[in-house]
This record gives sequence, structure tokens and C-alpha cells, in this order.
Amino acid sequence: MGSQNAPDIDINPSTQTTPDSPNTTTPPHNKLTQLLKSTVLFILHQWLLIGMGVACVLAYYFPNVAKHGGVIRSEYSILYGAMALIFLVSGLSIPRQKLFLHMLNWRLHLLVQVVSFLFIPALMLAVVHAILAGDPSGHIDRALLAGYIFTACIPTTIASNVVMTRSAGGDDAAALVEVLIANFLGPFVTAAWTVTVLPDREEFDIWRDGDGDLKDMYRDVFKQLGLSVLLPLVVGQLVRWTWPDPTARILQRYRIPKIGTVCMLLLVWTTFSSCFATGALQTLSTRSIIFVVFFNIALYIFLTGVCFVLCRPPRVLSSLGFGTSHVFKRISAEETIAVCFCGPAKSTALGIPLLYAMWTPVDLFVKAKTSVPVLLYTTEQICIAHFFVHVLRKWRGRVLEMEEREKGREGGPEGVV
Repeated sequence: MGSQNAPDIDINPSTQTTPDSPNTTTPPHNKLTQLLKSTVLFILHQWLLIGMGVACVLAYYFPNVAKHGGVIRSEYSILYGAMALIFLVSGLSIPRQKLFLHMLNWRLHLLVQVVSFLFIPALMLAVVHAILAGDPSGHIDRALLAGYIFTACIPTTIASNVVMTRSAGGDDAAALVEVLIANFLGPFVTAAWTVTVLPDREEFDIWRDGDGDLKDMYRDVFKQLGLSVLLPLVVGQLVRWTWPDPTARILQRYRIPKIGTVCMLLLVWTTFSSCFATGALQTLSTRSIIFVVFFNIALYIFLTGVCFVLCRPPRVLSSLGFGTSHVFKRISAEETIAVCFCGPAKSTALGIPLLYAMWTPVDLFVKAKTSVPVLLYTTEQICIAHFFVHVLRKWRGRVLEMEEREKGREGGPEGVV
């Protein structure tokens, strides 16, 4: 009666699962899965660079598709359509109070416009004279040097500045105001400034005497500025003003700001398509191409460093007295990021039409070679800026942490009144 069958219990320690048992170790296939997942995530984080590589390959093998006047008429479909999407998103995202505030931010205007229209041309003139002195035999094509003088005098780019500033956590309203000011001034400043800055040597006479008719260029530039920048910006602001809460929800839920980055890849595609279609890159010497590629990288990094120091000067300078505390006052981290992207950058959308309008009598092949610095610098600046997005985002995070700690110390027991 008392002998009922009880369930067998295995008390053999060799069959129990312990923390050291092989059953708890990660199987090999799980390690492989984690490795694949990490690789995929890394690739996704670098999708902008990968996209630029794909755009360059497509431009090389199929240049007639996206070149200026090509199959898709990129001068309209991309330079108007893609840019309009970028600034429609900006209009939907940016509070109008921030736009009005930065319109009166004279310090920001001085930092960006002085670097763009004065410091960079002066620096480039010095570099060109140094190259002329060290290269009397002309290994570096003189068309490239003229192109660099022109590149230094054109305004900052429109689309990528706003996209990169937003991605890095900067003040995209500040970036937007500065690119609007620069591209309004650009058509009036660039032509005269380029001819003035060109070295006074016989080999540059072809560019100094190229008196093209700029009336059509002015009309086209301001038409593009109005239709692809101002109009979509105003429409976006009106939509945000009318339906503020639904607009914010939709932007966040569907990640609408990512559209701007995709549109930027389209701009890279059409830029390289036009470059390969003219044959300008293929005919330059290897020495010239190497010089352009590496000089662009060094120049952009140097100019970004200059902008950063101007925005966040060493604190010792503000403690010298004689009003230096106001002159060397640091601006916010968000505005600093905007200046670091707007100051060094240059515009293809305005630069290329302006180049062809200024030098209409000049041979097309010479104009194509002159445009190479514009095309390569504006493309490389996007690649380098992609890395600066991560650097400046981390820097901003550290600045915010330091500011929070300082506020905590000020609000501690000793700071309580």
C-alpha cells in the first residue's frame, strides 16, 4: 500500500547542468550569427560612403544617364527635384523662431562668410603662388590651379551642409540661414573676386580675359535658389505652422529627414556623371590627379580646424582683458557644428553653372579641366564630412556632459541660497 511508484529523480551530478557545463557555452553558429550581425550593422552605419561609391561607379560606366543634359535631365530632376525635397524636409523640421533668431546672429554671419569669401581665397592664392614657384616646368596643370582659385571664391554648398549639421546634432537652422546668405551673395561676389585673385601671369590670361555674359547665369541661379530652396522651405514652414503635432510625429515615425541624405547621393551621382562625360578627369596626368585628391583632403581638414578654433577659441584669450572676453567669446556647440560644416564647404550647384557662364569664350575642354577641382573638392568634402559627423556628435555629447556637471556643482549645497 505504501509502495507507490515515485518519479525517478536523476541525482547524478555528471548529468546536471552547471554554469561550467558545455551546454551553457555559446554554440559556434551563434558566434557566427553575432559576427554577421555586427558586420551588417557596421555596413548600415557606413551606407552613405557605400552609396557614394556606387554613385561613382554608375557615373563612370553610364555617364550619359545623369550628366547635365543627359537621359534623366539631372539639371532639373536632381538639381531642382532632389534639392527641393531636402529643403522641404528642412522647412518641416525647423521651428521658424530659430530661423528668425539666426537671421540676426551677426557673429555667425561673420564667422561663416569671412571664412568662405575672404580667408579661403587668400589661403588658396598663397598655395597657388607656392606651387608656381616650386613647379616652373608645369607638371601641375595650370587649369587646375585656376580651378582652385575659382573654387575658393564660390559660396558654401546648400544641401550637404544642412544634412550633415542635422546628422551631427548641430543647429540646422543656423546652417540653413548661412547657406541662404552665401548663395545670395555668391553670384555677385564670385565672378569679380575670382578675376581679381588670379595670379598676374601670362599663363592665366585665358581665364582673366574670359568675359562671358553673366546675365543668363544670374537668372538661372536665382531661379534655382527660389524654386529649389526658398519655395519648398516656405511650404514646409507653412505645413509645420498649420499642423505642428502631426508633422512632428510623422517626421519621427517615418524618419523623413533620412530623405535628405538619399538626395545628397543623387547630387554626387550627377556631379561625377558630368565629370566623366566631359573626359576631363581621364586626360589629366597622374601627378595632377594625386595632387588634387590629397590636397583636397588636407585642405578640408585644415579649414574645419580653423573654423572650430574660431568658434571655440582657447579660454586664455578671453581672460587677457581689453574687451577680449567679448571678442573671443565661445559660441554654442550646436552653432559650432554648423560653422564647421558651412565654412570649409563649396557649392557645385552654383559653381559649375557660374564657371561655364564666366568663361563662355574659353574652349570646352579647358573649362572641363578647370571644373575638376570644383567637382572633386565638393565630392570629397562629403566623404570627409561623413566622418566629422561622428567626431562632432561625440564632441557635442562631451560638451553637454561637462555643462551638466558644472550646473550640478553650481546647484549643490554650497550654491543653494
